[in-house]
Amino acid sequence: MSRPNIHELLQAAARQRILVIDGAMGTAIQGYKLTEADFRGERLANHGKDLKGNNDLIALSRPDVIERIHADYLEAGADIIETNTFSATRIAQADYDLESLAYDINLESARLARKVADRYSDQTPDKRRFVAGAIGPTNRALSMSPKVEDPGFRAVSFDQVRDAYAEQVRGLIDGGVDILLPETVFDTLNLKAAIVAIEEVFEEKGVVLPVMLSVTITDKSGRTLSGQTLDAFWTSVRHARPISVGINCALGAREMRPYMEELNRIADVLTSCYPNAGLPNAFGEYDEAPDDTGSLLKQFATDGLVNIVGGCCGTTPAHIRAIAEQVRGVEPRAVPELPAVTRYSGLETLTIDRNSNFIMVGERTNVTGSRRFARLVKEGDYNTALEVALDQVRGGANVIDINMDEAMLDSEAAMETFLRLVASEPEISRVPIMIDSSKWSVIEQGLKNVQGKAIVNSISLKEGEADFLDKAKKVRRYGAGVVVMAFDETGQAESADRKFEICKRAYSLLTEKAGFSPHDIIFDPNVFAVATGIEGHNRFALDF
Repeated sequence: MSRPNIHELLQAAARQRILVIDGAMGTAIQGYKLTEADFRGERLANHGKDLKGNNDLIALSRPDVIERIHADYLEAGADIIETNTFSATRIAQADYDLESLAYDINLESARLARKVADRYSDQTPDKRRFVAGAIGPTNRALSMSPKVEDPGFRAVSFDQVRDAYAEQVRGLIDGGVDILLPETVFDTLNLKAAIVAIEEVFEEKGVVLPVMLSVTITDKSGRTLSGQTLDAFWTSVRHARPISVGINCALGAREMRPYMEELNRIADVLTSCYPNAGLPNAFGEYDEAPDDTGSLLKQFATDGLVNIVGGCCGTTPAHIRAIAEQVRGVEPRAVPELPAVTRYSGLETLTIDRNSNFIMVGERTNVTGSRRFARLVKEGDYNTALEVALDQVRGGANVIDINMDEAMLDSEAAMETFLRLVASEPEISRVPIMIDSSKWSVIEQGLKNVQGKAIVNSISLKEGEADFLDKAKKVRRYGAGVVVMAFDETGQAESADRKFEICKRAYSLLTEKAGFSPHDIIFDPNVFAVATGIEGHNRFALDF
């Protein structure tokens, strides 16, 4: 079956009914009590590491098992089935020395799911079944250090995570999925790497598929493992323009209720919820009965909180059947139209609207604006340099501007090091970051180390439209807002009319060709409020 207009088909189905996604793949595989030989198959009979437990491999070694599981979930009433690819990146597969199989696993898993979904769709042409390519969070974090004694350490880089996701996405698309589903997100920066990879592969292949996003809230704090509130998470990733955003894993439906209520208020896209079968017992097993899960999700549905429901850890075809039966006939959530305002985020969200006061940008974490900060960074005393940032936030800064442009510094490395350390300090990282540099390489390095929605300071038309658009598209892809300076190919605009014309031209390019929301654009007309000593600047403020 072909994949024409999948976005429209999915939206149309979601308007008609609450859609049902399948349940746990791992739980289903465990039920087959497979042996080491089952995981190896002929292809890996002599592999040097134990492979039992590497569930993604089963698509290669026992495809019959995966086909049966997909069929069981479709028989139970699922509209969407997920590929068996939760850990199918070369980063996760490195634990088994199977990095080289990442593409093949994704390709074959997608083909299997496609085959079974098409069979069921053919039986009921009025009810198409969809295949979602499952993209797990990997077993490495980009916003957190695995070493308590070294908070700036990362086991992987943004580029490594992005490249691993790109390989996975290629396999899923080549195998025929309808949807891409980055799920169980515990670190937003990992998801941002996935979003960059997805958009790059879409561009490479000339195809665009619907994207569903699903985050995991780890405890009653209502935050992700990397510390973001649900609102800050959504602010950080909505640039991906997903067809849905939701919550899965970590909690049962009962514990998820307050977070789904919040998501319902802030999300202007479809919402999804696929919880675990309750909380695990002392043995790590899930005891919640199918009817209990079904009745809890029915309440979500009748209260207008969800468009897509299903199950995660511990759920079985019986759970999905109970969920499908309970939500049948219930009106799907109406997607709200929310007022468009400017939002940035660190661990928390900064909203700027007509009721906002002046927004204070702390600029002492700038090597060109603070001698003390410059000295500390040059000496490598980053811990004390963090105190400068902390003082800025405690002093009322809504945003902190970080600049490492100094001839004696490796500016890219300094930006990365400082931002990684900032991420380890919640009192600082709760506010958005302004990444400030005259060098694009430094800006991009900064964007790869911020999980929130940052502000890039700055880009301009100084190098022409092609350069401007290239940088602008990358800024949007990384999920940041942008400051635009009043420069063009002829230099800095000095009259108010020239400044306005440049800003107008930049605005048109950003919104019409780079995909920017108007609310993510900040113009800096480069007006000096005090004398700079340069005669031509004396009337800038007065003229403007």
